[in-house]
Amino acid sequence: MSTMNTATVGKQAKQKDIWKLTMTAMLSAIAFVLMFLEFSVPVMPSFIKMDLSELPALVGAFAMGPVSGMLICLIKNLLHLFMTTTGGVGELSNFILGASFVVPAGLVYRKWKGRKSAVAGAVAGAALMAVISIFSNYFIVYPVYYNFMPKEAILAAYQMIFPGVKDIFQCLIVFNTPFTFVKGIFSVVITMLIYKPLSPFLKGAYRK
Repeated sequence: MSTMNTATVGKQAKQKDIWKLTMTAMLSAIAFVLMFLEFSVPVMPSFIKMDLSELPALVGAFAMGPVSGMLICLIKNLLHLFMTTTGGVGELSNFILGASFVVPAGLVYRKWKGRKSAVAGAVAGAALMAVISIFSNYFIVYPVYYNFMPKEAILAAYQMIFPGVKDIFQCLIVFNTPFTFVKGIFSVVITMLIYKPLSPFLKGAYRK
């Protein structure tokens, strides 16, 4: 390879890295804002909110790879640390769940390009996130919640909706698991709708 070709390849690689960093930063900022656009769901206790802050991370995982998707999850939570009331515990759980969602999706899409594989990977990631949410909530998040709201009060909030649940772990399986999965599916559906129109912009550097 000639010196000129080597220099050109090096320049293109540098441009690609800069573009990926720029897109990761932009999507992280959008994800951070979306963390505040949360809303209650009628079939869940009022202290559990729905948001779509994993959506930009999923888009990033498809466009730039699983590492970028994970970084977006990390950066949005690091930014949120400056206004947390949970001492970082909520942000840690949010990062674990977000990464478990977008990394499998990004890995599958990188291995098998195509809409069907993207959907399959994202749905698998949503299912994994839902399962992990049981344990992250039970061992990480809810012990902190108990400092603000007694365990009995939290259990009672669940039992008002479905009296059949007997303890917090059962509540997480019955309520939080399907809730988290549906939350992931919302992000999958929206991503499938917006990804193709955004793809030329997201991958602009790759074509230069």
